[in-house]
Amino acid sequence: MRKGPFYSALLALSFMLILSSCSSDDDGNSPSNNLQQIAQIENDVESGTWRITNFNDSGQDETSDFAGYDFTFNSNGTLVATNGSNTQNGTWSVTDDDDSDDDSSSDDDDIDFNIFFPVPDTNDFEDLNDDWDIVSASSTKIELRDVSGGNGDIDLLTFEKN
Repeated sequence: MRKGPFYSALLALSFMLILSSCSSDDDGNSPSNNLQQIAQIENDVESGTWRITNFNDSGQDETSDFAGYDFTFNSNGTLVATNGSNTQNGTWSVTDDDDSDDDSSSDDDDIDFNIFFPVPDTNDFEDLNDDWDIVSASSTKIELRDVSGGNGDIDLLTFEKN
């Protein structure tokens, strides 16, 4: 009986089992986890209308700039903000961001909530244009954070479902 092929096959099988049990990502924030979180966040915000309950721009409370506006996040990526007499149209998305572009202390594999309104710099809605980091998200509330470019000031934005 020849033992060479048997031991070779056993060695190859053992090696494959060892490789399959190893994980290159032990932080629990794998791309597949992010994709699941992104899908959940998208489903949550596409349901109903939302209001800004907190907007803090570099330490200044500017929540009142958006008083009375209802925000609708449509499944096609469009975003509509209306207060009955004024309407602003924009776009939104939730993306997997593997860059540490926002804060050196943050996780390099975060999820961004992107908002864009094509308005002049003088328009209040321009302040919402950013790739916001998600602090927390539920079916009724989403809290966002951004580190301002250049000076490092922190902006906070909270949407709550009507």
